[in-house]
Amino acid sequence: MKKIVIVILVMLPVLVMAQTGKSFYDFKVKAIDGSDFDLSGLKGKKVLVVNVASKCGLTPQYKDLEALYQQYGGDNLEIIGFPANNFGAQEPGTNAEIKEFCTTNYGVTFPMMEKISVKGDDIDPLYKWLTEKSENRVMDAPVIWNFQKFLIDENGNLVDSVHPKESPTSDKIVNWITRK
Repeated sequence: MKKIVIVILVMLPVLVMAQTGKSFYDFKVKAIDGSDFDLSGLKGKKVLVVNVASKCGLTPQYKDLEALYQQYGGDNLEIIGFPANNFGAQEPGTNAEIKEFCTTNYGVTFPMMEKISVKGDDIDPLYKWLTEKSENRVMDAPVIWNFQKFLIDENGNLVDSVHPKESPTSDKIVNWITRK
């Protein structure tokens, strides 16, 4: 009987983790051109996920995101932009219009995804995972405005959420990227 109890106590955390243990890599999203984008293809990289908008006071952060991508992107870092119209209707455009805006005005080369909802009843499943501790097992981090940043480690785990007003090139983000 004692052995059975020990086995149950050892296995319980494994069973609980199996039921609630999604990682970033378990999601598939749509790129801005409508193609499938499987996040499992980013295994081994740090990922910076950002909800973006074209008509926001923080829109110039596209420039810093692109600079960060040019400096650190590649084998170790990916930046992914998710346009969202949840705050002040500041992303009213179609996917094609958003892509054109980002390319023309900011030279964006990092992956952009289709426009989604990052909060509310129609929240995208990835953002549900990013923002709810019951999903990500780390923290509750509701999106408070455009350009909120989520840091994902090389194993697909949420590490932190960064305030929308904090620059993508802040010490906090750069130190996270460069930390081994």
